Amino acid sequence: MLIEAWLEPAASALALAYLVLAIRERRSCFLVAIASAGLYIVIFWRASLLMESALQWVYIAVSLYGWKQWGSDAGKDRLPVTTKPWRWHLVALASIAVLAGVSGGLLTRYTSAALPFLDATTTIAAVLATWMVARKILENWLYWIAIDLLSIYLYLSRGLDLTAALFAGYVVLAAVGYWQWRKHLANHSV
Repeated sequence: MLIEAWLEPAASALALAYLVLAIRERRSCFLVAIASAGLYIVIFWRASLLMESALQWVYIAVSLYGWKQWGSDAGKDRLPVTTKPWRWHLVALASIAVLAGVSGGLLTRYTSAALPFLDATTTIAAVLATWMVARKILENWLYWIAIDLLSIYLYLSRGLDLTAALFAGYVVLAAVGYWQWRKHLANHSV
């Protein structure tokens, strides 16, 4: 199957390109994200990671939203990097836990999903983190570090070694993204 041979490498390459462009605050990152998500819908469905497959549809929708929100790459309509107070993050984390618990329970009861609670946790957290990227909220990168670390195990358990390796790289790039956006925030807060 020729399509099988290139599907995961192509999706991984596009996903990596998306992250590099997002770190650089390039609006085109969202177009690359849409292409990557389209491929990962198929990959995750075939690996019985149902929530991860569904998440790709959310990525496509939020990428369209992010494209609009970010405005141009330069100019006064460019969306600035912002931050949220710790109380906002406590509510966000509690919401992730509740929604992941409910989703994981439903997946366990009604589907053959692999690792349903972990799949649900990474998916629910990724929805929030993706929205945070679209709004240029600095802490999105910290959420991604945690999500990516959990995802490495999830993908290795399903034989998606290339995607697991990509997510190991994502941990490093998310740290870089955090420091880049933090520097941008500090430079533009003066």
